[in-house]
Order: sequence, then structure tokens, then C-alpha cells
Amino acid sequence: MHPAHPSLPAILFVSFAGLLPAQEPSPRSTTLDRAARDLPAAGTASAPTLGTQTGPIRLIDVSLDIMAAAGASSERDAVLGDLQGGGHDPKKRGFTLQQAELSLAGAVDPYLQGKAHMVALLDPDEGETLFELEEAYLTTQQLPYDLQVKAGTYLTEFGRINPTHPHQWDWQDQPVIHTRLFGGDGMRGPGARVSWLVPGSTYGELFFGVQNANGETMPSFLANDEVYEERAIGGRQFTEREVRSGNDLVYSARAVTSLDPSADSTLGFGASALLGPNATGGDADTVIWGVDFAWRWRPASHRRGYPFWKLQGEFLARAFDAAEQTDDSDPLNPVTIPGETLRDHGGYLQLSHGFAEGWAAGVRVDWVSGSGDNYDADTQSLVGRDGDPFRTDRVRVAPMLSFAPSEFSRIRLQYNYDDSDALDDPVHSVWLGFEVLIGTHPPHTY
Repeated sequence: MHPAHPSLPAILFVSFAGLLPAQEPSPRSTTLDRAARDLPAAGTASAPTLGTQTGPIRLIDVSLDIMAAAGASSERDAVLGDLQGGGHDPKKRGFTLQQAELSLAGAVDPYLQGKAHMVALLDPDEGETLFELEEAYLTTQQLPYDLQVKAGTYLTEFGRINPTHPHQWDWQDQPVIHTRLFGGDGMRGPGARVSWLVPGSTYGELFFGVQNANGETMPSFLANDEVYEERAIGGRQFTEREVRSGNDLVYSARAVTSLDPSADSTLGFGASALLGPNATGGDADTVIWGVDFAWRWRPASHRRGYPFWKLQGEFLARAFDAAEQTDDSDPLNPVTIPGETLRDHGGYLQLSHGFAEGWAAGVRVDWVSGSGDNYDADTQSLVGRDGDPFRTDRVRVAPMLSFAPSEFSRIRLQYNYDDSDALDDPVHSVWLGFEVLIGTHPPHTY
């Protein structure tokens, strides 16, 4: 296992939940963070007993969420593909099918609950149908001492955005810093984590997990050769690395807490950290840490959750220790690429206001920066970050207006002003998004 990293700060971390089901949940499920992730929606369906099972199979939650967008931009699609770097972002002039997500959740027995999220989408460039298994995991339900274990493949519980799905976001696209550190589909992979609900009058919970470090959804760690062909961090070369010990896995930690300053408001803080190997070779490691907060005001006399005010933000930072490498693409003139720690950091701050039933408006500001030179294989030399759309300084401002006719549909209009040092001029884009949910309505996260 990796030793504890001495530079990790002490940090706190939060999640909110709203519009909980009408039935009274278990004490552990009353926590804001737990309700958003694991509390099933109401409704059951029974099937005949099979084999040696002692009770009926219960299917609790089945839903299909469809997201699509129409858009226009001052830049061509090739540039939009980099600016809208999230895997489910609207990223094409004309129409984009962002995703069709089928979600299944059910009680395996009194001790285990299972969940799976499968997504289909159309590649915006080729029009090819793509399919991915986003999550498939089990969680325990009755461990003593307020412990819970999750095992399977799942979105890493880091911050407020990464553990959630696109249909749970207030804005239509992924924050820039998340795309930069976690890739287009967010950080996720096979593994296990344990959580502990801290006793006390206020909510607090600790999470510790371990996951595989390789694959397309682990770009800051061992990743794979395809990731480095498309978005090599700092222009470094990919080095194959097998799992030989615990040092070849990614370890995560998270802490969350929240309190109620008044009967109508909730305030939370939190923090998380990641430590694991990266694909530049040797003993090169990556450390990522982040802090976040969220505040929500909603009067007790609300109707469908309106009116409300919500302020949310995250700050994330990555220290990517790039190992020394040799570029031998020209055997007669091999070049040594010196080892260096590449640093990237940034965050977002978003404010939204539900001003009438079904209506909300808001603005989000993204900012990213960093340090450390890139390697340019064409010139075989170190260069600055300005030409790399995934490491350059960038600011994005995104006003948004949304209308939800019901809890099962939503329309969003969003304008993006992107100012990236990798481009000569700022980019102006407008996205009109449509979303419908068919099936059981899961709890919202706030």
C-alpha cells in the first residue's frame, strides 16, 4: 500500500439531498449524503420464489433517463470537442444525444442492495452508437456500528460532481476542472469502499476506498495507451504497468459534514483525497485533493421545492509526478525528457435561484490553471502549457435558465463564454437541453 502522503491537507467535505420520499427512512438513510446515493424510491414488484431463496425478489427502482441538446457556437466542432470535454456534454453544432441511461436498483435480500446504470449515446463525430456500463455495485444494509461497504464498479466518491450522473446536474456540462483531472466520463472503476457514520447530533461521515488504477476512466493514474494518444498529460509517454502489489491501486478518502443554520437552510462542507500510481513509469505517483461546500435555502412552506437558493462550489488540485523518460522515436537522436511535477488546479462556483414553481436561473463560473512544462514530441522539446487545451489557463462563464414542467421532464437554456489561452479568441456557445425520465423517480441530490 502507498504510505500516507505528507502534503495532504486536512479537509472537510459535503453532500446534500432534497425532496426525500414520503416514507420514513432508516436512521442511517436520513443522512443527507446517504439519501442521495442509496435510498431507494418507493414501489416494489414481487416475483415468484426461485430455487432455495427464502423470500420474493423485489425490484424497487427502474428508470430510463434521456438527455439531448441542440446547440450553436462561434467555433467549429473540432474545437468544441475539446472545450466541451465531458463525455456527456453537448459538444456539436446541431443536435447531440448526450445519453440514454437505464438504471436498475433492487434489494437482493435484507443485507444487500444492488444497483446498475447502463448508458447508450451517439458519438458526436461519427454518429456511432456507444454503450458503457457506468456503475454496477452492491451495498450492505445492516452492518453494525453504522458501517457500510460498497463493492463493484462505481463512480469514485470525490467531491459533489464526480459521484453523480449528468441528469443530476443543474448545468448541462461537466465542470472544466473535473474534465481535466478525471476525464470525460468522471473517475470510476472496480473496487470497494467502506464508510462510517460518525455518531453525534450533526451529520458526519468518513469514506475510505480502493480501486483499480488502470483504464480510460483513470486518466490521472495508470490510464491506458488510448488515453495517452488522445489526452496525454503534459505530452508524456505511456508506460504499461501491471498490478503487482497494493502500490498499483488508487486509494481514496473522503469526509463530509453538514448542519442546519436555520429551519429553512442547510450548510455543508467537505474534502476528499486520492493517491495512486501514474503511467509515466517507475514509482511515479499522482495526488489529487479537493474541498467543497454547498448551501441551500428553501422555506418550510415550499411547493415542489420552490422557491430556493443554492450556492455550491469546489476547488481541486492535482500533483502529477512525471517520471524521467526517453523519447527514442528517432533512434539516432534519443531525447531525455526530465522528470517534473506537473500541477493543475481550479474549481467552479455556481449560484441558482428557483424563483417560481418549475423555474430556476443561475450562473456558474469555472477557472483552471497550473504549472509545469509540456513535452512536444514534434520538436522534441519542452514547451509551455498554452497550446494544450487540457492544461492551459481557462475561464468559463455559463448563465442558465431551466424549466421543469414536472419532476419527470426538464428544459434548460445555457450560454457558455469560454476564454482559453489555447485559442486566439473567446468562444460563444448556446445549448438548449431536453431531458425526460421514464419510470420510478429517484431522490434528487442538492
